[in-house]
Amino acid sequence: MRIASLALAAFVGLTQSGDSTIVNVLEPIRQSHHLPAVGAAVMTSRGVVMSGVTGVRKTGSDVAATIDDQWHLGSDTKAMTAVIIATLIERGKLTWEETLGEIFPELASTFSADFRAITITQLLSHHAGLTSDLDWRELSRSSTSLTEQRLNALKKAASIKLNSTPGTKFEYSNLGYTLAGAIAERAGGQPWETLMRAIVFKPLGMASCGFGGLGTLGKIDQPWPHEANGKPRPSNGPEVDNPEVMGPAGTVHCSIGDWSKFIIDQLRGERGEGALLKPETYKALHTPRFGGIYAFGWGVGSQPWADGVVFQHNGSNALNFAVVSIAPLRDFAVLAVTNQGGNEAGKATNEAVSELIKLHNKP
Repeated sequence: MRIASLALAAFVGLTQSGDSTIVNVLEPIRQSHHLPAVGAAVMTSRGVVMSGVTGVRKTGSDVAATIDDQWHLGSDTKAMTAVIIATLIERGKLTWEETLGEIFPELASTFSADFRAITITQLLSHHAGLTSDLDWRELSRSSTSLTEQRLNALKKAASIKLNSTPGTKFEYSNLGYTLAGAIAERAGGQPWETLMRAIVFKPLGMASCGFGGLGTLGKIDQPWPHEANGKPRPSNGPEVDNPEVMGPAGTVHCSIGDWSKFIIDQLRGERGEGALLKPETYKALHTPRFGGIYAFGWGVGSQPWADGVVFQHNGSNALNFAVVSIAPLRDFAVLAVTNQGGNEAGKATNEAVSELIKLHNKP
């Protein structure tokens, strides 16, 4: 047992980056789930309490992952897209109950009555009756302009029979958030990517953020994407991701430190101290609609460790995994990331969050 402990300590010493307290929690989890790398951070409204990373950027290499590396957030992007919409609402460009027919009047006559009446609130809370996804690869070939691609996604969605009457049923939909991106582009007059940089990244100082797959093609200069079976993808780089057209639903990447800045602002906002939005707007973002448990980019529940309400979400492009939990009544948040997709990655990141919650809550 002593020899095994020394071996683990030597390995951690080689590959850890950041706070050793977090690394000591993460490394056994990384090993038990056979992941290339795992990272995490613990935050309060005052800032990051501790953060760390352990493991390698690519299985089979000895290139250590670092605390400054970037990680793919997948559907954790949705909360950021909701902030863009909320900002445009604060600026008087939109309203929560504005409909697709009102926002795109030139297309309204081609929409069915139900589709025409879908509201922003229904889109952001996954109650629009939309299918989950379209053929994103096909849409990405429909135009060289991402704005046009997203408008084409709207037109395609309008041609498909809704799964349910808007406002009646929770049906998780990447398409819904892609259409929210199209709405932001129409109201904001710029591509979603430009709006994201101007409204979220720049004000919060999230300098490492970008979109799409990570790293320079062929170079192990960022965490490499791994399949659910643990095998590295044959290639890396910006193109190794879902098509850009669905960016508003999940293509943001950034460092742990920069994602923490966004999470801290969400935590502060719930406490009336946020930098990006008015206090009542954060409340709108965090309040479930239609009797459900999903707000705008956040699943909302209640946990004893949180003394009540908790906001949670996870994200994956099938090659990476990221998860976050916010407990506003405890002034606490925790996130975890890994550069592998699939069930083991989901189990590992959730286990990391659970262990760090226990560590934070120790008397």
